[in-house]
Amino acid sequence: MTSYPPAQYCTVGFRHEGASQGKAIHITSGKHEAYLATPPPDKAEKSSAILFLPDIMGIWQNSRLLADEFASNGYLTLLLDTFNGDPLPVKAVANDEVDIFKWLTGGSTGDNPHNEPAVDPIVLNAIKALREEYGVKKLGAVGILFGHWNDGIDAGHLADPSIMDAGELAAINGPVSIAAAETDHIFPAEKRHETEDILIKNGKQYQLTLYSKVAHGFATRCDLSK
Repeated sequence: MTSYPPAQYCTVGFRHEGASQGKAIHITSGKHEAYLATPPPDKAEKSSAILFLPDIMGIWQNSRLLADEFASNGYLTLLLDTFNGDPLPVKAVANDEVDIFKWLTGGSTGDNPHNEPAVDPIVLNAIKALREEYGVKKLGAVGILFGHWNDGIDAGHLADPSIMDAGELAAINGPVSIAAAETDHIFPAEKRHETEDILIKNGKQYQLTLYSKVAHGFATRCDLSK
């Protein structure tokens, strides 16, 4: 493993303020929800887009605002509901109200899993939609905490990585950027170093940035008042 499994503090964070600018859409003939953020015409990077695979909170206030930020920099951004309408709510403090592993294997109802076999087809359908319906030729993926890799991604970024194994990392073909927190029990120093070793051994083009004085979850759920 190049990261440890998720834990209760994966659901802890702060809600950010702001009005979202994108729109709710559906892909896969209406089966899966998504949020589409469109760049200003004068900034739009032609035929380029970002597929945003959110943390376990799914499509909510913070992830919509972040998708809008990507779009404001010129990239059509598709924020995808990878959890089939069953995200976890953000909490102010860590507690044991939610059994994350039970949720991963069966969802809130027990028959709606959020493991790789369930999530990957949703992601592949989103890639297909971006390529075929929106004419995307260059596609970057942003995975927050729970993001999965798939064929069809030209470049990727991971923040607060979790549930990431060595085989998946070694199979990455394009350039990858990783944002890591100084305080992170899921992606601590030894896992960062293991990740670097794999990327170097396989000759991958990568960037790994360590952010000081922040903890796991900082990428989307940090306290912006500090």
